[in-house]
Amino acid sequence: MNVSLEVLINSAKAGKLISFPTDTVPALASIPAQAELIYTAKQRSLDKPLILMAAKAEDLWDYVKGNQTEYQIWQEVVSQYWPGALTLVLPASEKIPQVMNPTDPTTIGIRVPNHLVAQNILAQTGPMATTSVNLSGQPALENRAEIEVNFPDVLTLEATEYKGLGIPSTVAKWTGNDWQILRQGVIKIDN
Repeated sequence: MNVSLEVLINSAKAGKLISFPTDTVPALASIPAQAELIYTAKQRSLDKPLILMAAKAEDLWDYVKGNQTEYQIWQEVVSQYWPGALTLVLPASEKIPQVMNPTDPTTIGIRVPNHLVAQNILAQTGPMATTSVNLSGQPALENRAEIEVNFPDVLTLEATEYKGLGIPSTVAKWTGNDWQILRQGVIKIDN
């Protein structure tokens, strides 16, 4: 359903599923406490974690935990690549609902998209549980019309171009002393 920015943000805060454009592929999103809605809508297996997306890095640090050296390393990577198509998988804090990563609630993927519309929405909703908009195992949907046909109950933003790069973000997991690339996207980081 096609709605205004105000309706989209208020609906998201109320726990409804929304979609918005990002720099990679459109996001399917909910507040973290309602993340199970994403799994249901996508027919997604619970062993596939969601990403916590926010408007800026500062909004995400409470959701991860590490020592001072790790935070410094993470901050250097974030300063270089965010906002952008890089998801960092870091140790999760107690603030993360288990449904965000049911099979390994000790970690969480975090990202700040390089997209002004996404940042505007996330600045008003707070960090959101996100993934690509598609049925699990299918290619990501790339425009609002496809999203509205396949996910008629998901709120989309009127008069907004949804096209991003079409390539999902790079996913890099912190191993305790370096990065393990789980999915290579556009961004290449040094280990």
